Amino acid sequence: MPPRATTIEPPRALAKIPELEATLASAIRGKQEVLRLSLVCLLARGHLLIEDVPGVGKTTLAHALARSVDCQFHRLQFTSDMLPSDVLGVTIYNARTQAFEFKSGPIFTNFLLADEINRTTPKTQSALLEAMNERQVTIDGHSHPLPQPFMVMATQNPVEHHGTYPLPESQLDRFFMRLRIGYPDRGSEREILRNNENPLSRRIEPVLTAEEVLQLQEWSNHITVDESLVDYMLAIVEKTRTHDSLALGVSPRGAQALYRGAQALAMIEGRDYVIPDDVKRLVVPVFAHRVVINTRLALSQRSSDASDRILEEILTLVDIPL
Repeated sequence: MPPRATTIEPPRALAKIPELEATLASAIRGKQEVLRLSLVCLLARGHLLIEDVPGVGKTTLAHALARSVDCQFHRLQFTSDMLPSDVLGVTIYNARTQAFEFKSGPIFTNFLLADEINRTTPKTQSALLEAMNERQVTIDGHSHPLPQPFMVMATQNPVEHHGTYPLPESQLDRFFMRLRIGYPDRGSEREILRNNENPLSRRIEPVLTAEEVLQLQEWSNHITVDESLVDYMLAIVEKTRTHDSLALGVSPRGAQALYRGAQALAMIEGRDYVIPDDVKRLVVPVFAHRVVINTRLALSQRSSDASDRILEEILTLVDIPL
């Protein structure tokens, strides 16, 4: 067995991870892998993009993840007439004090659900960039730190494109992971029909505090990653940059996300070291939205499906460390 990563005492909150997963499973049925990966995103300090057809539980998953932690939560329904100030806040003049005051917007929260993010204009979409990357907002030359932990969960529908503004590559790269929920299996859908209630109306009791989330995020940094696994990750990244079917490969930010995600996944699964399967499970959700396929493939099929298949092919081309 690989040596322990550190002699630091692990946080007690580690024991709550199974309860946290069970809480999420009560809201989203039959999607254990999706739930686990969403926790990876949270504990790796990432932002989550949930892309799928309407009605499969995108908003429900975001609500459940936010409510399972005792933190502040805001939901924004993005529309074409929304302005950046509707997200960030605005500086106004107070006649009584004869001074300008900053009125914070809904982004000043721990969990922000950006529902249908591709329905708003690029100007408003870009208002999230600094917050997602630096955990702060700058308005009128003044920087305002955001609460910690801070996570943006965005949803979008990949099928209907009327009246939408696709996220540019620079903004997609800020999202740690892109997940698709997919349709439930027959057994899970039967349970959904039998329960006959709105999942959002079900009360979810918080499992973790904000401080415990921060402790787990910090502890994940101590998970051991062998040098052979670092070489494995870099070989996969390099293949995305040289593959004939890809016009744009994975950025260094994407490589960092894979590294941190593998550490978080190992922690969630009760290990203090990363194994090759951790890396393989994360390549598609962490990389698929960051690569750009070439024009020929983009015209012949959905680019999101094609990028998944190309990444799966790349995994077969790179030797797995023993």
